[in-house]
Amino acid sequence: MIKKLLIANRGEIACRIIKTARKMGVRTVAVYSKADENALHVRTADEAQLIGAAPAADSYLRNGRILSVAKEAGADAIHPGYGFLSENADFAELTHDAGMIFVGPPPAAIRSMGLKDKAKEIMAEAGVPIVPGYHGSNQTPDFLKRKAYEIGYPVLIKAVAGGGGKGMRKVGKAIEFDNALDAAKREAMAAFGNDVVLIEKFIESPRHIEIQVFGDSHGNVVHLFERDCSLQRRHQKVIEEAPAPGMTEEVRSAMGKAACDAARAVGYQGAGTVEFIVDGANGLTLDGFYFMEMNTRLQVEHPVTEMITGTDLVEWQLRVASGEKLPKLQEELSINGHAVEARIYAEDPNAGFLPSTGDLVAMDLGEEANGVRIDTGVEQGDTISPFYDPMIAKLIVHSSNRDSALDRLEECLRGAQIAGPVTNTAFLANLCADTTFRGQRFDTSLIDSKLDNLINVAEPDADVICTGLSALITLQQNKIVHENPANSTSPWGMTDSFQLVGGRELDWNFVMDGEEISTRVKFEGTDICVQDDNDRWVYSSACAKAHIKDGKIYVLAAGKQTLFEPKLYQPVEEGGTANADGIISVPMHGKIIAVTVVDGDEVEQGDILFSVEAMKMEHAVLAPTDGVISNISIATGEQVENGFPAMKLVVSE
Repeated sequence: MIKKLLIANRGEIACRIIKTARKMGVRTVAVYSKADENALHVRTADEAQLIGAAPAADSYLRNGRILSVAKEAGADAIHPGYGFLSENADFAELTHDAGMIFVGPPPAAIRSMGLKDKAKEIMAEAGVPIVPGYHGSNQTPDFLKRKAYEIGYPVLIKAVAGGGGKGMRKVGKAIEFDNALDAAKREAMAAFGNDVVLIEKFIESPRHIEIQVFGDSHGNVVHLFERDCSLQRRHQKVIEEAPAPGMTEEVRSAMGKAACDAARAVGYQGAGTVEFIVDGANGLTLDGFYFMEMNTRLQVEHPVTEMITGTDLVEWQLRVASGEKLPKLQEELSINGHAVEARIYAEDPNAGFLPSTGDLVAMDLGEEANGVRIDTGVEQGDTISPFYDPMIAKLIVHSSNRDSALDRLEECLRGAQIAGPVTNTAFLANLCADTTFRGQRFDTSLIDSKLDNLINVAEPDADVICTGLSALITLQQNKIVHENPANSTSPWGMTDSFQLVGGRELDWNFVMDGEEISTRVKFEGTDICVQDDNDRWVYSSACAKAHIKDGKIYVLAAGKQTLFEPKLYQPVEEGGTANADGIISVPMHGKIIAVTVVDGDEVEQGDILFSVEAMKMEHAVLAPTDGVISNISIATGEQVENGFPAMKLVVSE
């Protein structure tokens, strides 16, 4: 058995591996970048070593540095987690050459499945059904465009390397092909250093169903049933569940066999996932599933499989890597109940899901009990960095049936207390409640088709405002008392509308989510109440909770965060102006990867001005109106801060 394990990863997956290793008596070595020197995985491992600067290329992707640290620490094995070096065949080979165990499949299997075009050739030879398309080496744009026409629109352009939806574009008609191909290739090169793509027929009502497989060095291969990962946004999974809704035993058996055949075809060992695109137009059928790709690592969504099978897949990984046989054979595996997982991200659904960074002022997802599991790599007081994936936690619920699991997951999401960065918890809760999803009539287009409703969260109600103002007024009063203790007993220093005659009411001015607000406030003892839109006095019902840091009040209710700040009154300097009309700012901290305009260009509303890459995803910034471009202050390759003035758009007359 492995004695000492270096974890070549960070965050949630590193913490997850540490948990099982500790249970098995295996010592752990964490690695970290400068940005992660106080991270949770560093604090919980038995040892930790610095490997480089904050950018992944200077730390978590430095295979030579990681191997050196592993040798120095006396580790006999390396677990790559997922992402970073997890599907890097060269790293796996170097690990073996250094006399250490790579907790994953053989390098040859990684190479075979690492490029989607080669993988599809192998699968076709093994009798696994594949989607019609072009998987060849000719990458001439005109040739690829002709192949797309022959396949028939809509088609999917897909990078042959990597995953996670990067380098992937759906194309509905020929006129869209050239721009989509350029964007897919650019994103693929930035993410994987390889811009080769394949073209496939786009399945019109697709569901994404994957099979968890496991192999050992003794020739045994099993599957641990399926997961449905059809709820996606920009090809990124959002909610996953197991088993798949509407699955029959006949189709499950056929898909499980195909997945095991795929694993055997490449001599697979360890944990892997065979992903299928499924035509869901007429339900799940024997002739309606096609091989999409194989992920030669542990998946982010592996907990739902663990919950329904009662297994620990990380333990299986460590045992198989140590040379043991699989803990269970196929006939010993069975499904118990239903499990659903939601990925909680630091991102703002109302701002195009842009990443949100900063300190976690509050972090409370409830207790791990009654079928609720929380996998996370952060806790209250930690910081969500702009350098890595913005996942905060995975919330997993297991119950006897699908409806009760979704009910419990929605309840947990609406009660989540995560303050600081904006999160997607309210969006996820709305997904859990969606009638189409609940009715099992969904495919991968569900989120896009209902996005406006899913991100439409009610404006802060009077209860939220009561909670925010109570905290804000208390904070301001405490500040006055702290700065001048004599004011603590003086009516002239009070901020609670004290007056000598009449009712204790006033109009209170404050800033809520960046907007200046004025509302009527009434004080009754130590409590306050506010007027709603119907001029009724409303008291706080304690459904909303406030969290305070650095003079800001974060109020959480039903999974949504509302930010309260005092209104600051500043004198205007004589002759000064504050006219910022026309300035186009960078929407997030990131790297400029394309500037598509030059000074003097005339643009129309919706034209792409520039693209910025943040947290491994590309975001295009569009012209908000017609106009002429001037004062461009950004260039391709630059790292820029959130809010940096990129250019000016002079509105056309």
